[in-house]
Amino acid sequence: MTITKAEDLDGLRIIGRIVANTLQAMGAALEPGMTTRELDEIGRDLLEAEGAEPAPQAVYGFPGATCISVNEEIAHGIPGDRVLGRGDLVNIDVSASRCGYFADTGATFRVGPVAPSLDRLCRDGRRALQIGLAQVAADRPLAGIGKAIETFASARGYTLIRNLASHGVGRSLHEYPEEIPTWATRGDRRRITKGMVLTVEPFLSKGGLWAEEGADGWTLYSTPRAPAVQYEHTVVATDRGPVILTLPG
Repeated sequence: MTITKAEDLDGLRIIGRIVANTLQAMGAALEPGMTTRELDEIGRDLLEAEGAEPAPQAVYGFPGATCISVNEEIAHGIPGDRVLGRGDLVNIDVSASRCGYFADTGATFRVGPVAPSLDRLCRDGRRALQIGLAQVAADRPLAGIGKAIETFASARGYTLIRNLASHGVGRSLHEYPEEIPTWATRGDRRRITKGMVLTVEPFLSKGGLWAEEGADGWTLYSTPRAPAVQYEHTVVATDRGPVILTLPG
């Protein structure tokens, strides 16, 4: 989506704030002993209270309001009976629509203390997101996002999951540009246009290169198996840089 009028930006700000507040509340509610289904119900109730519709379920028929992925799961985890324990890494991805506008956000949370290497992975995952966001501005190359993120990741010995990309968003959950790599590529001449709405969502890993679908037809695992984290914002490109829509408030 490209924003052309103030009402579009207003609509995106509203749904962006809703998904951000939902993500923040779900992260705060995390505790050992709860199931991922219980966590998902918190998200569902918060979205519905704001008049928002969970996008994965509405658009793709996903069996949950939010995607909750634990440890070896890196994305699209189905909420269910899995019990969370101390030391787990939990990725929560919240996307929803309201009044025809979509926003998408996500983050990886720690359930209590985690191993030092995983703690660093989480901190560096957030840094990778910020580095990607810094490349978003009107008339800059889309490929600059992935180039900057991979430079950062490689210097610290990380890998990037190379078949889970950022994407356009706004009037639908996934739209043009449908795949925005968060790793370095060659030959991509696309440029960011003023008003473009997109996500930035690198998957930073300690060795994983690809996402592979599990037996349930939804949950994704890294190949080779390795810990991975994801952090995501929905943004609007302007002449001065990105306007982040998915901030709580």
